[in-house]
Amino acid sequence: MLNRRPLLAVVLTAALSLMLGATALAGETQVAVAANFTEPAKAIAARFEAKTGHKAILSFGASGQFYTQIANGAPYEVFLSADAERPTKAEADGLAVAGTRFTYATGRLVLFSKTPGLVDAKGAVLAKGKFEKLAIADPKAAPYGQAAVETLTRLKLYDTLKPKIVTGSSITQAFQYVQTGAAEVGFVALSQVINAPGGSRWLVPAADHTPIDQQALLLKTGADNSAAKAFLAFLKTQDAKAIIRRYGYEVR
Repeated sequence: MLNRRPLLAVVLTAALSLMLGATALAGETQVAVAANFTEPAKAIAARFEAKTGHKAILSFGASGQFYTQIANGAPYEVFLSADAERPTKAEADGLAVAGTRFTYATGRLVLFSKTPGLVDAKGAVLAKGKFEKLAIADPKAAPYGQAAVETLTRLKLYDTLKPKIVTGSSITQAFQYVQTGAAEVGFVALSQVINAPGGSRWLVPAADHTPIDQQALLLKTGADNSAAKAFLAFLKTQDAKAIIRRYGYEVR
């Protein structure tokens, strides 16, 4: 009778070697992610790991705060900003690898309320002013906050509504104000409410504010990290773009 044990041992050894080799090749990268991109980034990171074996360690916050941290030596290797301004500055200041900056998504701003019928389809609720608090993200740190201020200014309502504005440190906190009832209405990212049932909303026309072109780039700290480079490359794949579109972003 043929002894299968030596053959089985060879097969198992080869399989183990392949597994160990894959583990050795897999790495991880520290990624700073703009708060508005939280949910799509989580989905992309999961898909990225499944496809490549690499792990993206995600941190979420306001783009302006991230830039300050990066300039002061924070160990992030990839920066997914909510604007083009900070990545451009990071490149100019020598904090990033030249030629790696690109737009991964263009965001949309939404006026949102948990209360059905409060926000109408044209945003006229802003002029009526029948609410006590309006939440926005910090315009100095968060591009969505800046877009909210630009929208109110374009509508000639900023000075009128300024006393009612409550400012969150990031778009996540602005959304939390609305969710908890601390503010009846708030300017948030479309990605935060696209899958939320109920409530009422107004999709702000893109022409009412500067385009929210969200850019990514490789930081100098990740220049030699294959996982960091692979994550940026993965953002450009159809897999990643499909996820990004699913959350209401425009993709070039």
